[in-house]
Amino acid sequence: MNTTFIPWLIALVVIVLIALWVASAYNSLVALRNRVANGWSQIDVQLKQRSDLIPNLVNTVKGYASHESSVFTAVTQARAAAQSAANSGSVADRIQAEGALDKAIVNVLAVAEAYPELKANANFIDLQNQLKELESKIAYARQFYNDVVLKLNNAVEMFPTNIIAGLFHFEKAQFFEASETERTVPQVQF
Repeated sequence: MNTTFIPWLIALVVIVLIALWVASAYNSLVALRNRVANGWSQIDVQLKQRSDLIPNLVNTVKGYASHESSVFTAVTQARAAAQSAANSGSVADRIQAEGALDKAIVNVLAVAEAYPELKANANFIDLQNQLKELESKIAYARQFYNDVVLKLNNAVEMFPTNIIAGLFHFEKAQFFEASETERTVPQVQF
């Protein structure tokens, strides 16, 4: 065996190993980026279902509390803003708009508390249960999304995958965070 062949063989093996590592790191970053997109899509599906449910809820409550028009106007405007933010594609705008919609829904449900006959209405109870179920699914979808965002952001920032992330322009994703108004503790008085 020729002794000049061994260094070339070692160099070739090292190059192949580096190429395999680069391909593996790149593929894992792509998979994480796609999981982030999928996580956001799952949130989007749940938010769309909630958005579709809101007009039924509002109309049911409106039948009993027609003089509470400011509450109904606010929830309608918040829903329209959330739909507009969904179409904009901006995660930050969507988070803010959905937070405002959450607050408006709480106000509609608070109005319903003042009407015992509404609280006993089977249609209202069904809509309220659907809304609770959707809110639970939304919370889970947000948690899943944030978990995947954490994994992607770690891969983008941590050595050695940060080298590949920089070479191929992978960027950190934005977490789904509660707004400042959602973080405040509500005052409950009896």
